[in-house]
Amino acid sequence: MRLYAVFGNPIAHSKSPLLHNAVFGHYEKELGFKGEYRPILLENPAELKHRFLELGLYGANITTPFKEAAFSLSDKVEGLAQEIQAVNTWVLREGLVVGYNTDIEGFLAPLKGLKLARALVFGAGGSARAVVCALQSRGVEVVVCNRSAEKLAYFRAQNVPCFLSKDCPSAAYDLIVNTTTAGLKDNSLPCEKSLLKALFRQAKYAYDLIYHQTPFLSLAQEHNLQTFDGKAMLIAQAVLSFAQFAPHLNSSLVLKTMQETLA
Repeated sequence: MRLYAVFGNPIAHSKSPLLHNAVFGHYEKELGFKGEYRPILLENPAELKHRFLELGLYGANITTPFKEAAFSLSDKVEGLAQEIQAVNTWVLREGLVVGYNTDIEGFLAPLKGLKLARALVFGAGGSARAVVCALQSRGVEVVVCNRSAEKLAYFRAQNVPCFLSKDCPSAAYDLIVNTTTAGLKDNSLPCEKSLLKALFRQAKYAYDLIYHQTPFLSLAQEHNLQTFDGKAMLIAQAVLSFAQFAPHLNSSLVLKTMQETLA
């Protein structure tokens, strides 16, 4: 039995175990091993690597709020994760914990074909870093707003315009993205409701990385925006993660199984 996991806080809501275990169950023969994927609630980011090794994991996903810690604790980092300094996938290779980021491609999956010139991103954690990188790769002008100033330093160093959420300019953006946990466990919004209403009146699309209906998305729909929740991103990044866990399994089979599981 090979064990895999997802680390986060909170973690009970995660659909990742459902998706990955469906693939392990369907393709045990093709994989050549039995796999099991578990959710793990973590309190202290400093314990992330210790827990990974202690549990004897072959691979793991890392979600909010530990993606930046995962980058720092990796023995080796590959791909765009090096650029954004945030890791959401770990694989054990030759005794080394190797980090990747599959959020970037995952985020863009439902946006194919849309014309985007300007975007506003709420939040400044590891997911926000991936979102900003993804949007910039498409030539989109991005502004970042966050409730606290500390994490904005990373974006300022990248010459990304940044504001505290309370000072967020009420300008016209094609896309407004919520990468915060607002709405995950409660009815909160990433900024004051009056500001969000003003932003939505001028926007076209709203995207929440949380994969259920949130107050953010509901308010966007009241303003007739086209909305996206995190389900498409969840599946897209999960397929890319599974490709690291089991690179010999056809990714189209993984995608089909995960889509059917979440339908």
